[in-house]
Formats: sequence, C-alpha cells, structure tokens
Amino acid sequence: MALVGRAVAYGAITIINAISCGLGAALGISLRTEATVRLTNEPGRIEGRILSDPSESTILIEKVVRHTLRHFGVEDKYGAYVETNSNIPIARGLKSSSTAANAIALATVTALGVETNDLTIINIGVDASIDAGVTVTGAFDDACASYFGNIVITDNFKRKICRIFQPAEDYAVLIYVPPGKVYTAKSDVSRMKMIAREIEALHKMALSGDYWCAMTLNGLAYSVVLGYDPNIAIDALSAGAVAAGLSGKGPAVAAVVPKDRVEDVRNAWSKYGGEIIESTINREKAHPL
Repeated sequence: MALVGRAVAYGAITIINAISCGLGAALGISLRTEATVRLTNEPGRIEGRILSDPSESTILIEKVVRHTLRHFGVEDKYGAYVETNSNIPIARGLKSSSTAANAIALATVTALGVETNDLTIINIGVDASIDAGVTVTGAFDDACASYFGNIVITDNFKRKICRIFQPAEDYAVLIYVPPGKVYTAKSDVSRMKMIAREIEALHKMALSGDYWCAMTLNGLAYSVVLGYDPNIAIDALSAGAVAAGLSGKGPAVAAVVPKDRVEDVRNAWSKYGGEIIESTINREKAHPL
C-alpha cells in the first residue's frame, strides 16, 4: 500500500525572538521546504531523507510523523518514508526546523486523508520540535509565520496568536548567511533571558504596529548578548533597509529592503564574505501539493 502526501511550507525571519521571555513575532518569507510522506504498512518504522542537506539529522522528520500518526490514532497502523527538499539554510536562524515541521505534518495529514485545522497541524509540529530538541520555546511564532505568511505576533507559552499584520509594502528580504551553523538547542539561553524585560517592551512595540523598528532593536539586543557583530545590520540600515537584525539566535542577519535599495544593501554586505540570499515577503499559506 502507498498513501502519499506532499506539502509545502514557507520560511520566516525573526521580528521578536521569543527565547528570552516567551513572546515572539516573525515574518513569513518566500523560501520554502517541500515534504513528501509515503505511508507504509510497517508500523513504528519511520525513515527520512533530507535531500537538500543529507548530512543533517532526520530526528525531526521522525518525531513529526510519529506525533501526527499518534494524534490521529493510527501509530499502530502505519510507518512512513519521508523526503524533504528545501532552499532554507539549516541552523542559521532562518526557521528551517519550523518550516520543515509544518511541511511534514501537513504532508502526513494529506497522506492520511483526514480533515483538521491549521493550528492543530502547527501544534503537532511544535510538539514534535520540542520532542526532537531542535527548539527552546517550541517556536510557535516561527511556525505560525511559516504556515500563514505575513507578520504573526504570538505568545509562545500560551500558543496564542496575538495579532497578524499584512504589510502593504512589497519589500525585498535580504539575508546575510555567514559560514557555520549554530543549533538552537546549543544556544546560551541564560544570557538571552537577561534581556527579557527589554524584549517584552519590543513585543508591545510590534503589537502596536511599529514592527520594523522592533525587529531592528530586537536584532541589536540579541547580537550584543550573543556576541555577534551588530555592524552587519547597521550597514544594511545605512544602505536603505527599513529594518535589519539578527534572525533567531543567528548567525544570519535579515534585512527588509525597498526594491530600489537592494543593490545598495548587497554592496554594503559584500565586505563580510558569506552568502547573501534574496527573498520576498510571503503572503501564501502552507498547502498540499
């Protein structure tokens, strides 16, 4: 037997990093992860391949499928073979885990042919991410921005969406990606918690609609406590970006840029080496393929 589901979810960048205080916000971008889930008649056996980065651990794939099958009461009926493919660099602060979890959960639900709601799928992925040890807070903000697109502001501890903004502007999103991976599970959480009150204030700023300013200040604050160079973001701002800051726990830096200033920001970043990825704001929901 072969029940197959395919789905795509989109990437995201940080506006407010929730690790310090549990309050977060993220912006959906058009980078993407596709997942194909083929259910098998070998219960308990879940195999996965990350086609775009075969050296990476597949524990998240296994946990998401297992949590999904368990949620629908069919863990003793099916196993699965899963493949994912993505243009999101892994372990750079670009929500690769949240995006993969969304795509895999949605593909598994599609393969099962069951009806459920969006937040159920998101929460299955969040639970699986915690179980897999790839996240500190569950990254509910990242998962929601990946799944719904646009700007999503959340309370991660309550798993509550506080507000969704749809930016009117058609900005580009440039991402500076230095070499080297930084896994969230190995982040210095105690240092991040030192700025909890400041991040709570920035969360309120984002909720009020001043989300670009909040993104920049959040990125500067986390850069200081985590020891990253804040000049990468500042150079983007001086070159015309409306917001720029560390994404997640880094090391990537994201900048929201008017289309006519993209080359200026690229030029400002050219001295740092590494890779520059160009994307756009995503307004599309995760969906089956």
